[in-house]
Amino acid sequence: MKTLSRRGFLRVTGAGAAALTASSVRAAGARGRPLDEARGRPLDEARGRPLDKARGRPFDSAQGRPFDSAQGRPNILFIMSDDHAAPAMGCYGGRINRTPNLDRIAAEGMRLDNCFCTNSICTPSRATILTGKYSHKNGCRAFNAFDGSQQTFPRLLQQAGYHTGVVGKWHLHSEPVGFDVWRVLPGQGKYFDPELIEPGGRKTYKGYVTDIITDLALKFLAERPKDRPFCLLYHHKAPHDNFEYDRKHADLYKDADIPEPDNLLDDYANRGEAIKRVTQKIGMRHTAYARETGDLPPAERKRKCYQIYIKSYLRCVASIDDNVGRVLDWLKKEGLEEDTIVVYTSDQGFFLGEHGMYDKRFMYEESLRVPFVLRYPREVKPGSVSDAMVLNVDFAETLLDYAGVAIPRDMQGRSIRPILQGRRPADWRTSMYYRYWLHLPHFRVAAHFGVRTRDHKLIYYYGRALGTPGARPESTPPEWELFDLRKDPHEMRNVFADPACADVVRRLAAELKRLRRELEDEADGIDIDAALAGKPLPEDAPPERPAPAAKEPLLTDSAFGRRLETFGSGFGTRVRKLPKAYRRHVTFRLKMQSAQETGPRNGFLVFGRGETLQDLMKAGVYFGNRNYAIENGPAATQDGWTKQATFDAAKVFDVTVTVDLQARKVELAVDGETRVTAPLMDGITEVTHAGYCCWSRTKTDFSEIAADGK
Repeated sequence: MKTLSRRGFLRVTGAGAAALTASSVRAAGARGRPLDEARGRPLDEARGRPLDKARGRPFDSAQGRPFDSAQGRPNILFIMSDDHAAPAMGCYGGRINRTPNLDRIAAEGMRLDNCFCTNSICTPSRATILTGKYSHKNGCRAFNAFDGSQQTFPRLLQQAGYHTGVVGKWHLHSEPVGFDVWRVLPGQGKYFDPELIEPGGRKTYKGYVTDIITDLALKFLAERPKDRPFCLLYHHKAPHDNFEYDRKHADLYKDADIPEPDNLLDDYANRGEAIKRVTQKIGMRHTAYARETGDLPPAERKRKCYQIYIKSYLRCVASIDDNVGRVLDWLKKEGLEEDTIVVYTSDQGFFLGEHGMYDKRFMYEESLRVPFVLRYPREVKPGSVSDAMVLNVDFAETLLDYAGVAIPRDMQGRSIRPILQGRRPADWRTSMYYRYWLHLPHFRVAAHFGVRTRDHKLIYYYGRALGTPGARPESTPPEWELFDLRKDPHEMRNVFADPACADVVRRLAAELKRLRRELEDEADGIDIDAALAGKPLPEDAPPERPAPAAKEPLLTDSAFGRRLETFGSGFGTRVRKLPKAYRRHVTFRLKMQSAQETGPRNGFLVFGRGETLQDLMKAGVYFGNRNYAIENGPAATQDGWTKQATFDAAKVFDVTVTVDLQARKVELAVDGETRVTAPLMDGITEVTHAGYCCWSRTKTDFSEIAADGK
């Protein structure tokens, strides 16, 4: 395989040399009214004043209201993907791929270079975009169900006469409200032959999910009432893990290596424990690729895993680009380009190997920053660019503003319409507040919040669950990070403890307190000054009544063989010591079947060097979610190496687990076919124990376990 230089890669892929580089995007800041750090002047208000000083009245520009032949209002096409990082778009630098159709929106409109999310995780970000409110105000701090009875911008547009629709990924765990037409994926949905939820029930569509979602978007557009403006939320599942691409793009990048980020082999020196602890590293979990890379030296293996991961990811992006092109062509053919606002964005950013990682969650730039391009020929100058600081909490206000709908006073963002017109208000924000609430269950990322300005970023890892749904109760040691984004745009050196930065810490801490106060996010009781002084945080409030003692898992005889029933909210196991220790390899064989029709349904073989989950690995099936999985023992549900599949959840599964202690890998085969391969957990040098495992109030039938090896 030919390895290309960055310049050679750009030449092969046709990416524009004049495009903005990814590193300059990361380093760019908001250049309106910056913080006077030398004199310690306070920052401008984070939200700013309403454009007409009344907040509830729609904006009326000197150029006149947006045009629509029937209503004087534009159509709105809001396109959003899942986990699409800005550097994976040609118009944001073109370092690793080409996206001609997405770039077309930027070329014919505006590109925002400093657009950020406020909680980098799917459900909370989507709730913020709908409501114009931060997570603590809209009720979605993590993966809890969205309350559809609250005000959202589609609901307000519907009430104002818009024909509204949403197709594709929803992931809010409640039925869409405020839409005339909706067809959404259940949860994450599937890449192939997906099932979609519709008002009349569920329907399975044959084909690739990105194509299908686009077909449904075009159907909505073609069948819309012609006497009303429309607002369509056209939401893609891709390029979310497991990065499953279609056949059309399977050979894309086949003959060239993708350029690596400079810090792919980051050793995390000069950083805190938070980044060292996490498991979202290239070569782990969704990017393990143990079968293809298991015998390589560590650095070489990481590079190989990166190539497999990034090519799969970019092939998913290529499908999005092709399909967005279909919709743009349709708008042009129908003569709707002039009267339609087209937005392309992502729910959050994503690590593309930077810091040796994938996924999101952190307040680091790659996770925090989202792409945002907007085309509206009647008002937005083609090819324009802004480095103003824009947040996803601003999207709802902006679309309401353009539609001539009053912006509710309790929304927490601000319309970016003047930015899009090329006239940044003098009081535009120069700082932003970020908060990730979901402590530890996914990748062991600690809960944290922080403030970002043009030049600096201050992050506090408070490491507590604080009652967040799905968060783990165990705490992690609090710690601070400070990055100088001018000198260190890739955030490689934490300078929080540097005496020369003491004044910067003081000013940013004051700004963090101001933002928390203004946004009314102080209910956690965290005292910033006390935290800076290293004082211990108050523990999470205890429940009003002591929790009952967890009932031990119950293992009984059944017609199938053995039945394991678990009663708590975590994993329950029944493990026994094997007749002999296996130090080279061992193969386990058993059958399993769910013994219940509803609720959590799953079953695992566990094996390792002891009786507790800390010493064990799990390999088995999530029957209800239709996933095969291998997980390190303490990992949360589906927090490991997984593969989504289509199968009858009620059937009997014939499971074989092969553990190669010399090659340090585990292979899960189901019904005679290898499904998942993963690296053997550190610390397992011999296999001395095995048994059964289920998660969360589950009944599963197992056969006896057969073991053979050396």
